[in-house]
Amino acid sequence: MERQAGILLPLFSVPGNQGIGDLGQKTLMMIDELTKAGIKIWSMLPIQAVQEDNSPYSMASAYAGDPIYINIDRLAEMELLTQSSVVNCNKFKNVVDYDTVRKFKEPYFQRAFKAFRKNYKKWKPEFEQFKREAWWLNNWTAYELFRQLNEGKGWTQWPEEFKTWPELQGVNLRDYVEQIFYIQFLQFIFYRQLDEVSAYARKKGLILMQDVPFFVNLDSADVWSRKREYMVQRDGRAVQLAGCPPDPYHEKGQVWEKPMYNFDVIRDDDYKSFRDRFRWTARNFDGIRIIHFKGFDFLWKVPENRNPQYGQWAPGPGRPLLEKVKNDLPGVLLTAEDQGELRPSLKALEEEFDIPIMDVLQYRMETKLLKRPAVENSVVYTTFYDTPTLEQDYAGFSNNRKIALRRFFKKRNYLHRPFHDLVCHYAIDSNAKIAMIPMQDVIGLKEAGQINDPTNPQGDNWTWKLKDFKVFPSELEKIRGWLETAGRIPGFEAQPVTVVEEDSEDDED
Repeated sequence: MERQAGILLPLFSVPGNQGIGDLGQKTLMMIDELTKAGIKIWSMLPIQAVQEDNSPYSMASAYAGDPIYINIDRLAEMELLTQSSVVNCNKFKNVVDYDTVRKFKEPYFQRAFKAFRKNYKKWKPEFEQFKREAWWLNNWTAYELFRQLNEGKGWTQWPEEFKTWPELQGVNLRDYVEQIFYIQFLQFIFYRQLDEVSAYARKKGLILMQDVPFFVNLDSADVWSRKREYMVQRDGRAVQLAGCPPDPYHEKGQVWEKPMYNFDVIRDDDYKSFRDRFRWTARNFDGIRIIHFKGFDFLWKVPENRNPQYGQWAPGPGRPLLEKVKNDLPGVLLTAEDQGELRPSLKALEEEFDIPIMDVLQYRMETKLLKRPAVENSVVYTTFYDTPTLEQDYAGFSNNRKIALRRFFKKRNYLHRPFHDLVCHYAIDSNAKIAMIPMQDVIGLKEAGQINDPTNPQGDNWTWKLKDFKVFPSELEKIRGWLETAGRIPGFEAQPVTVVEEDSEDDED
């Protein structure tokens, strides 16, 4: 794989006329800006339907898209709306107000649906083709219908006849034909627009990257519709959950609302449902980052009493599943989220299947640790979506630490004044095959740019958004020069980094 550079930027953070980055013209403009700068990968967070907290990782489905990303102007282009009826919503805000955006878009969706139904003969071939391709659509439709009938709650909180519908069919769906058609219409439109975006990115040579978690959420259509494949009962009671054991950062360990797989059942079905998630993602994304890649190696099973201290290790699916996933996805770039201590067996899997590991410079922002060269088969990030930005972190450093870090970079001939420029340039010059820079670090944002703060779950997480296209294009243009020097743009050969020897003592924090 050639040396490349990527940008980490959630879709919701793209400038948009309707309160959120979506699958419209502004996203195509973003693709133009990234490719013009020599960027080869755009890593965006999941855009699937979510639970109430709007976290892209609280997915209600591994397949169904979140209608909030449907662009209204594109509906007018399809002649499902009149362009004159479309107005803007929070156009120049730098935060996403999810409730406001959903309320704003819903009447447009309803009007577009009426036009779609009125002219259904025109759309029927394309709509029916989508339904044949989307093998998950019927399960999602029933799940979303029941979720709406139960005030938006997840299936573990539903009455019995809804909980057990996949097995017993205790609710007659014929009573809800109109709602079912509407739910499927939204998925059709979502994927029609996403297909246009992904086709444009491929034409421009940009890899769109999506996250695929190893585990799925308990309150999801995936678990509800295929309970036999998970350690759950029909009533939603989880027999085993995934988690992690006690460690220096989590004294009592962790337990997640993600059920453990019933690998006996999944293995007998050739891991089909597990592989299907990757195959469907590859429909639109040529890069996939596997969240909790460690799960392929070993898993921490937490019993139903949900005390992670009494969990136990169990082997993951390992090589047999990973080999199938790789074979299913020829040409798709796979990378690993594998933070923390890694077992030799996991490293062996990554090496055998050529899976680049994850390296976040922020986690080793000390001169002694920065001296350690990046592993070649890795993705080096400056920061990540659930960490402070570079400038936010730097503001809290002691003066001695700031001086030591600046001395370290100066010795290596990085003379930029802004701290974020020093680290971004250093990451781009690293040995890593991929340098991945969050957009907030490209433009040097502080607290306002942090996407998610895990220490403050009630805060304004998952809301940061670029207001417009005025600032970041010039910052991307600056980065292009660094990419050329680092050999991350085809046709440009990497230049060696010069370390200036000084008489002063070695770097120390």
